[in-house]
Amino acid sequence: MSKKDLGLLILILVVGAVVAIINPRFLLPINLANTSNLIGLFGILSIGQAFVIITGGIELSVGSVVALLGTLFIDFIAVREMEWPLAFVLIIVLGAIIGLAHGWLITRLKLQPFVVTLCGLLIYRGVARFYTGDGTAGFAFGQNFPDLEFLTAGRSYGVPNSFIALIVISIVMWVVLHRSVFGRYLYAIGKNEEAAKYSGIRTGRVVIAAYVICGVLTALSAIYFAMYTRSISPASHGQFYELYAIAAAVLGGFSLRGGEGSLIGVLLGTVLLQELQNLVNLLGIPSSLNFAVMGGVILIGVLVDQQWGVFRERRLMLDATRKGAAGAPAE
Repeated sequence: MSKKDLGLLILILVVGAVVAIINPRFLLPINLANTSNLIGLFGILSIGQAFVIITGGIELSVGSVVALLGTLFIDFIAVREMEWPLAFVLIIVLGAIIGLAHGWLITRLKLQPFVVTLCGLLIYRGVARFYTGDGTAGFAFGQNFPDLEFLTAGRSYGVPNSFIALIVISIVMWVVLHRSVFGRYLYAIGKNEEAAKYSGIRTGRVVIAAYVICGVLTALSAIYFAMYTRSISPASHGQFYELYAIAAAVLGGFSLRGGEGSLIGVLLGTVLLQELQNLVNLLGIPSSLNFAVMGGVILIGVLVDQQWGVFRERRLMLDATRKGAAGAPAE
């Protein structure tokens, strides 16, 4: 665990202690379980976003993708009566295709990630609204899918299965990011894409793979959100979820410039965000201020990241100067 991660963990514990003192309901099992469920839902989304950010890119369409794929998933199993395992696989494949399309446009046509994903944000939201006739997608009265509901919205020994899924995904993604050649390539591209290209890394393929991973995890998250809400209004479902994912990654130490961050950090960032959301609810702060809190958190995270980078560069320059002075021959 890096110093950044340790500092974030301490902040989470301090904020949690303060909230528990102010409102003891924070420590009630039902509140902890609900918070853990939300951590699982948004954590899966945030990990996908982190894989894109580490390359120096960004994915602004995840909220709209959650709305579109969640709508399709409910329609497949509730209206078209498709077997849910088949619908599950189709949604994951669609998520991968969306990620592949974004990666291809960015690497092959040299479009800016901001432009590509901003257009995706608008397109997918519009398609979702058109698909439902600007209506609501949901389950009919009495429709039940016991196995699916247990896997997505159920609990095992009191722990939400969404949180357990997040832990499993985190372990796999930690290995991919921190213990594989592919992970080293991601960091190298984020640090300096041109240098990575000249060193023999096929940067285009690696960046496309990062967007595919993001698309797959976003699709999985869309299924979990769909089963959590059980009703989707495409005009509002998933709105601003990309901000949650970006904020969690930034708080977790992922630099928007690319090339920095750890998987543990993004998990801690997700925990802190949901803890702050819980704080807003328990302290009776108007829910209309939720986005104000989110914006403030992102701003603080970016400022801290920027100042930390400046401090680190100064320290490296100072160390280099001292070594140069120590190694210079005395006159």
